[in-house]
Amino acid sequence: MQTAAPSKPARITGYVLSTIATLFMLMDAGMKIVCPPFVITASAPLGYSSIETLRVIGMVLLAFTILYIIPRTSVLGAILITGFLGGAFEANVRAGTPLFNLFFPLLFAIILWGGLWLRNLRLRTLVPFSSPASAREAHPIAATSALA
Repeated sequence: MQTAAPSKPARITGYVLSTIATLFMLMDAGMKIVCPPFVITASAPLGYSSIETLRVIGMVLLAFTILYIIPRTSVLGAILITGFLGGAFEANVRAGTPLFNLFFPLLFAIILWGGLWLRNLRLRTLVPFSSPASAREAHPIAATSALA
């Protein structure tokens, strides 16, 4: 199944979404590395009160974000950041934080992957969003069972 190259508006939207996600991740990583007092205070209820732990988390997120920025490794970076955001979701669930705090990592995962999907032909080919009719036509077993 061939997937058409992303249109110019789709690519631009993808780059805008990816830029938003990247800037947020860079800010988050930077804040964890620098560790201003409000970051330590906000992280303590989640179980991360050690400055050393926060700095390691920040450096890991920075490395993942750099992988996301580089076009050849952007899918790997997105996978790693998704795992990171899953950990953020879990920490918020465990701490019993408000609903917004729970969905914020999920929102950024959607923005991260949405931006990448809109601008990356390889990812569009791997994860195509197609109508059920075109999916049946592309799948030989489904096409033959539809004829029966």
